Amino acid sequence: MHISGPAAGRRVCAAAVAALVTCSPVLTGHDLALAGGIPTASVPAPKLDWGPCVQGSPFDCATAKVPLDYNNPAGRTIELAVIKRKATDPGRRIGTLFFNPGGPGGPGTVQMPQNYEFFPREVRERFDIVSWDPRGIGSSTAVNCFASRDEAADWTASKAAGFPVGEKERAAWIAAYKDLGRRCERRDPELLRHVSTADTAHDLDQLRRATGESQLTYLGISYGTFLGASYANLFPGKVRAMVLDSNWDPQAWTNHASDVEPRLTALLRSGSDRSAAATLDRFLALCGSTTTARCAFSAGSPKATRDKFDQLMRRLRKHPVGTSTYAGTVADVVNSLYVVHPGWTDLAGRLQDLWRGRVPKPSRLPPAPPVPHPNPYLGEEQAAAVFCGDSPNPRDPGVYHALEEASASRAGDAGRFWTWAAEGCATWPAVAANRYRGPWNKPTAHPVLVVGTVYDPATPYSGSQAMVEELADARLLTHDGYGHTALVNPSSCVKAHESRYLIDGTLPPVGTTCRPDTPPFAAPKPSGSVAAGGGGTAGTVS
Repeated sequence: MHISGPAAGRRVCAAAVAALVTCSPVLTGHDLALAGGIPTASVPAPKLDWGPCVQGSPFDCATAKVPLDYNNPAGRTIELAVIKRKATDPGRRIGTLFFNPGGPGGPGTVQMPQNYEFFPREVRERFDIVSWDPRGIGSSTAVNCFASRDEAADWTASKAAGFPVGEKERAAWIAAYKDLGRRCERRDPELLRHVSTADTAHDLDQLRRATGESQLTYLGISYGTFLGASYANLFPGKVRAMVLDSNWDPQAWTNHASDVEPRLTALLRSGSDRSAAATLDRFLALCGSTTTARCAFSAGSPKATRDKFDQLMRRLRKHPVGTSTYAGTVADVVNSLYVVHPGWTDLAGRLQDLWRGRVPKPSRLPPAPPVPHPNPYLGEEQAAAVFCGDSPNPRDPGVYHALEEASASRAGDAGRFWTWAAEGCATWPAVAANRYRGPWNKPTAHPVLVVGTVYDPATPYSGSQAMVEELADARLLTHDGYGHTALVNPSSCVKAHESRYLIDGTLPPVGTTCRPDTPPFAAPKPSGSVAAGGGGTAGTVS
């Protein structure tokens, strides 16, 4: 299962949405609870007892208690781990900005601190920035289907890295995810049915109320855009300002709210395979257009560098270098395209090591943030519980090989990766009890700002265009750059427009296009951490 969002540092961003969904007739039915559930306002707002996350930390932490099922608020409660960084200019403070780092599966208590410096300076000055581990994830009440981390590691080792190659690996992969589903169903089947995006949108409204905000100010990246769109349509009158960066097409996520079993996975419906292939092509072209001093993998021209990459992939199929297999390398390539600096330069170095038959050095990890649990358990089942329970995917494991070949014919190696990222959903044992599947055009109290990056390896630019078309009142800001999310691939132009919008509601002019501050393979400017939202371990995604 893979779910990506920028988790750049722990794996240079995880945005593969590998998840699992079983829609067995026993679980699906047609009498699902209404996605709106009961009005959140009828549930008492949680109390947040803020205190320093750890001694000396600039971040404050709290725990919120919310109903597991908003249709039964007197029943079981769960806990949400919440984090805050206070406005640095309290005299000019406007309010609270809520941030979701994507995934699904991104732990906000880890990834907000890691990416804090990427937020525009004016936003840091004037807003408390609050994030949280969504239900089912990380340090909140979490989906955990193993007795220990060692047991989880053994399960991971039972399947191929990246995606399966050949009949034997495909059989082992399918068996592993069937096993995962069985384990999860035994551990906490009730929780599995209540970690949907709609459930989390209700949690977000509860957190808004707990901070005393009359309306929501929000930044969501990757999967966080689908969460934001869901909130905007469940609570349209509560939208003060909402930035959605690197967008999921809501119709692709929900399969147009159809109850008919889909032919394609959600990731293939969204076009993640094609977008990753286009981004990889730009990586190779730009690498080939510069010297080996700037891009170690350069072969002197775009064509020669593309040919070199294809030759390396063919070679790895037959002769892995240490533990670096063909499929594992493809997964590393896709995930490493998320963050241009230093991700692309580091990726070029690893590819060159493999070309020379040397085991590449692992990706650098971001520093641990000053929080109580800087390395929470983020097993694949957490992202799967959200993605597979929420978004329809084919339920027959036997169709995925054919889907892989069809995707590979249009998107090459990246198509194989993105196809198998969702196969676990074929045998996932739960469908969310509370899904929101539209409509998406409810008029919001204020317009929404949608940011789309042209060369994004996970959420295509077309997804941002679709989001603007779906929402009742939204404006598209184009980032004519590379990588997954403009947040972690900085553009001063994008930041300036986001700041003006978040502070005073000013939208960029129609048709505005921004460019990155530093192009790929230029001398990078120092800029804080390199981790970003996405969830769990990317290969382990919006």
